[in-house]
Amino acid sequence: MKLIQHQYGKARVRVMKITRHGQQHSVKELTVEVGLSGNFDASYTQADNRLVVATDSMKNTVNIFAKKKLGAESEEFGVVLGEHFLKTYPQVKRAEISLSERCWARISVNGKPHAHSFTEKSPAKPFVKIVCTKKETQVESGIEDLLILKSTGSGFENFLRDEFTTLPETSDRIFATKLKATWTYSRKPKKYSVTNEKILAAMLATFAKNFSPSVQVTLFQMGEAALKVAPEISKVHLAMPNQHCLLINLAPFGLENSSELFVPTDEPHGQIEGTVAR
Repeated sequence: MKLIQHQYGKARVRVMKITRHGQQHSVKELTVEVGLSGNFDASYTQADNRLVVATDSMKNTVNIFAKKKLGAESEEFGVVLGEHFLKTYPQVKRAEISLSERCWARISVNGKPHAHSFTEKSPAKPFVKIVCTKKETQVESGIEDLLILKSTGSGFENFLRDEFTTLPETSDRIFATKLKATWTYSRKPKKYSVTNEKILAAMLATFAKNFSPSVQVTLFQMGEAALKVAPEISKVHLAMPNQHCLLINLAPFGLENSSELFVPTDEPHGQIEGTVAR
């Protein structure tokens, strides 16, 4: 028997950093995961822990680096963290850092943003994945759990039909999905946050404006839009699970339902994914 792959680390390390500029505060909240692989085979096969970096040490490293290095850009923090593990421990050949952010927005009081009071901005979470090796550092950014919906401008027709098909064709339907999108940087932008905002805005505009004959077409068009506005990225992967809205039958009650009343459901759902590259 032989060990053919391994990775270990610390998951769900949660940090919240308050940055104070006089009366004005800002909040940065991350959930961090560290994964290391390299010359650790003996710890698995021979009970030899001499080269093992304790996962508790990883947690402490995240906290210390958050104190010293964490700013507005999650990507910058992830790169510094990943490169630290690679440079500090010769036995580490690959460091993978994943960061998921909970975003906070200022509460408005009498029409003005409050200096130090916040509400959760959205259930959607920006995320970052950094992979550091001796040869390169790869940066991926993205968004997950972003629920988007258009109440018309979507259809699904001319699909294959056989003895198992019951789905009716339609030229007008609700299109809702919980988007997860990941884009890979081929070079560092001037500012990650600005480029990320441009990418997301371009994809959402495409979703909103273009008629959708299928989720597949919309996925490809959104990927195209992201690549057009951000020359710094090489590819984008999108996952768009259907959030079906089912027409409620009101006929038994003598009522007509002209595409007005639906029951939203997310399972079972169609799972549509694709990667668009240059």
